[in-house]
Amino acid sequence: MANLVEDRLKPEIAPAPARAPRQRSPMRVLAFLIILIVVGVGVAAYLHFQDRVSSDDANVDGHISAIAPKVSGSVSEVLVLENQAVKAGEVLVRIDPRDFQAKVDMNKAAMLLAESQLRSAQVTVPWTNETTQSGTSAASAGLTGMEAEVERARIGYEQASGSDLLYAKANVGAKQANDERAQADLARMKPLVDKAEISRQQYDSYVAAARVAESELQAAQEKLGSAEKEAAMRKAALDAALSHVNQAKAQVETSVANRKQVEIRTADVGSFSAAVAAARANLEAAELQLSYATIVAPVDGVVTHKNVEVGQIVSPGQGLMTIIPLTDVWITANFKETQLANVHPGQRVEIKVDMYGRSVIGHVDSLSGATGSRLSLLPPENATGNFVKVVQRIPVKILVDRQDDLVLRPGMNVDVTIFTK
Repeated sequence: MANLVEDRLKPEIAPAPARAPRQRSPMRVLAFLIILIVVGVGVAAYLHFQDRVSSDDANVDGHISAIAPKVSGSVSEVLVLENQAVKAGEVLVRIDPRDFQAKVDMNKAAMLLAESQLRSAQVTVPWTNETTQSGTSAASAGLTGMEAEVERARIGYEQASGSDLLYAKANVGAKQANDERAQADLARMKPLVDKAEISRQQYDSYVAAARVAESELQAAQEKLGSAEKEAAMRKAALDAALSHVNQAKAQVETSVANRKQVEIRTADVGSFSAAVAAARANLEAAELQLSYATIVAPVDGVVTHKNVEVGQIVSPGQGLMTIIPLTDVWITANFKETQLANVHPGQRVEIKVDMYGRSVIGHVDSLSGATGSRLSLLPPENATGNFVKVVQRIPVKILVDRQDDLVLRPGMNVDVTIFTK
């Protein structure tokens, strides 16, 4: 009851009027939406580009085969046109080959002559060997025979000048003694026969004995003379045999000296073999020079920058044309050094070709060992002057995995994007 009275005695408080809702400005809503869109785009761009790096400083690269002659001469044929596709081994240019053919023919004749001389020397060696060997054998046999003849002559001389001569002399002495005794007996008997103290018959026997003794003395003296002549003849025969021995020795020495002809002929074979090798090398060199008169394409590609015409005199090393192999190309992209922290070989690359407005797929092959400025003709020298730090670019080689029938020519501009993850 008390509480009821108190409630009635309180002044009535009127309720506060309700606040009308505030209207939002359309410009604020639009700004909020724009900010939201920008943030979304930024997040999307970050998410899109955080695992990739791109560069528009990239070009198609390829091998450039410069065609130049190795010999000088007059151009007789030009078989290709500018921008013509050629295959490896296809003839491009022919140089007048007549001078080179003449040298080939001359060297071929020289080689045939050298080979003929070699064959002759090879035949001469065994013939000389057999001839000199038989001559040496014959001379040795002759020397042996002459030495045996000397021995026989020496024995004969010793016999003739020894026992035979002494026997003849002794026989002369004996016969002379007999003759002297017979003559003395005859001289003693002559006075007795004159005095008739002995008979005439006895005296005649003494006369006959004296004549026999005298004739025997003459015979012994003639035999002695014959023995002396025989000894002289034996001495002459011995001297002749010794002379023949000396001649046989000289023939043996000559034969031995002739045996050295084998070594000389063998050396000739070596010389002619070397001459054949030299002639063959000269012929091969001449044939090689002749082959250089025909210039062929080293690779498949397209003829570019043709600079040769028929009748033109060319010299070794002179540029005639260039062949570009369009099937063996790659991309050289110059990335900032700050972009390559996560780039390594094998990563996928998207290559957009400006000429076609289309993209092809490739992969990172390798990174250059130095920056482009360091490899330039005049590299920077930061140790002198005022130093300004400049972000360097490093070449990255990118191989094309699939060209999608697009022809990539060296020097074309491309944009590349490397997917680092």
